[in-house]
Amino acid sequence: MGNFAIAEPPVVTLPVRSMKPFPVRRIYCAGRNYAEHVKEMGGDVREKPYFFMKPADALLPSGKRMPYPPATSDLHHEVELVVALQGGGSNIPPEKAGELIFGYAVGLDMTRRDLQKAFKAKGQPWEMSKAFDFSAPCGTLTPAAECGLLTKGKITCAVNGKLRQSGDLGEMTWNIAELVSELSKLVAVAPGDLIFTGTPAGVGPVVRGDRIEARIDGLEPLLVEID
Repeated sequence: MGNFAIAEPPVVTLPVRSMKPFPVRRIYCAGRNYAEHVKEMGGDVREKPYFFMKPADALLPSGKRMPYPPATSDLHHEVELVVALQGGGSNIPPEKAGELIFGYAVGLDMTRRDLQKAFKAKGQPWEMSKAFDFSAPCGTLTPAAECGLLTKGKITCAVNGKLRQSGDLGEMTWNIAELVSELSKLVAVAPGDLIFTGTPAGVGPVVRGDRIEARIDGLEPLLVEID
């Protein structure tokens, strides 16, 4: 056991295109950051960004099977741009946020929608509808040095070859730099952090045997099959 009371948990990593793996510290997720998705969920498009978290070991690499989670019969897909940070700090101004970005990937914020609705109806925390095992499928990271600061680009999600979600990164209510800045006002962000940046409209259920294909222009696609 070395220097610890129990065996040390493994370091969670994401693959990086043409580089060594990226170690993951924390996963933050921005809620309702595309106007059309806000509308379909019954929210106010003018609200400031809010964040929730998933554990780092909820990550699932592209090409892997995702076990259908327990305690739900309404599992939903939400395609998102994922931002990986190489720097950190607090109260970061938007114009400095780009310097902190290591790269980008395509992600899925998988959601137990029935649990989320039940928790919300009772005014209870709904973290367990989001932060369950394998709830954060994520593709290979593309370094920002290769693609620059992403401000636009098509983002889509298809299930069994049928398009369900389609939008553009330029439709974000709060852009990447603004999200990093707003998050840093709440917590000190750090190297190794991931930020899931919200999903466009068209979220919906998946069942065992479904194949999800999530894409963002210029990034490696994310492929997941529900087991």
